[in-house]
Amino acid sequence: MVKTDGKTAWTAKVLTLFPEMFPGPLGLSLSGQALKDGIWALETVDIRAFARDKHRTVDGAPFGGGPGMVMAPDVVDEALTAALSDGTEAPLIYLTPRGRPLCQDRVRELAGGPGVVLLCGRFEGVDERVLEARQIEEVSLGDFVLSGGEPAAIALIDACVRQLPGVMGSEESLAEESFERGLLEYPQYTRPRDWQGREVPEILISGHHDKIRAWRLAQAEEITKARRPDLWSRYTARMEMQPKA
Repeated sequence: MVKTDGKTAWTAKVLTLFPEMFPGPLGLSLSGQALKDGIWALETVDIRAFARDKHRTVDGAPFGGGPGMVMAPDVVDEALTAALSDGTEAPLIYLTPRGRPLCQDRVRELAGGPGVVLLCGRFEGVDERVLEARQIEEVSLGDFVLSGGEPAAIALIDACVRQLPGVMGSEESLAEESFERGLLEYPQYTRPRDWQGREVPEILISGHHDKIRAWRLAQAEEITKARRPDLWSRYTARMEMQPKA
């Protein structure tokens, strides 16, 4: 798929046993409109199509025993060969709880490239040998387990797509979001000014933009310090390294 200006769109290729799960929520709201506009493209590869027997078997019992089944390396490898046959240089990523946690910096890197090729595991996961042979990057959304890699793939794609030029209505919106400065986002308020006896902070209706920015920064710092001490430590260390005015 190409954009109207002739440039290749940022493309997400998803290898999955359940291609019908896509685009799912990616076909709605900002990501859905951007998909229609050709800002990004989505392709799915049905891993089961590369099974070699009449039963379309894609998994086997794990060597060494244990519960569950493991996705077979030969089937997964053939699916990968098909997905990469167009010469794409997009990063190859396997969604797994044991992967490196996804962060906003990595999202920006992925959004700045040609796209992503995402391998969605099922059952007990994918045979280790194909992961090693293909040097696949392993990425996690957090310390929890999903039924498969598809929901994680959707989340990763959504995070990347909203970074693409022309997707968000305001570039300023991106700059103010959580993690962009290494902090969680400050609290937000809208009408009515008084709701069930809870009033909007007076500073936000004062019209003093410099004071509002200072208040928001202080709130972001306070929330980050209380809720994410890991982020707070990195933020304060970075601030200490900056030259003094």
